Parts: sequence; C-alpha cells; structure tokens
Amino acid sequence: MFKSKHTHCVVCKKIIQPGENTFVNLKNPKRKGITEIKAYLRLEARFYCTDCVKVSLRNK
Repeated sequence: MFKSKHTHCVVCKKIIQPGENTFVNLKNPKRKGITEIKAYLRLEARFYCTDCVKVSLRNK
C-alpha cells in the first residue's frame, strides 16, 4: 500500500543505510531551486551501492 521509505540499490536490492556512501544516477532538474531534495531524490534518482559499482567498473 505504502512505498518503502528505505533506499535500495538498483542492482542488488540491498537497503542503503543512512550515512553510507552511494553512487546516484540523477536527471538534471528542470526547474531552478529545488526545495524538497529528499522527495526529488526518492522520485527521480537511481541509487547504486559501492559494491555494485566496483563490480561493474571491474567488468569494463
């Protein structure tokens, strides 16, 4: 019914903990001055944990 408030890695579905380093794929905002940054990230961003990024960089 309600969306999870946890952020998950797009690749491995691991829950990303607060304060953990991540990589984010994000669109450039259409408007200037975003006030609700958390909501924008939740709606528009794709998060990757550091482990998944290391694996994908190693495979290239």
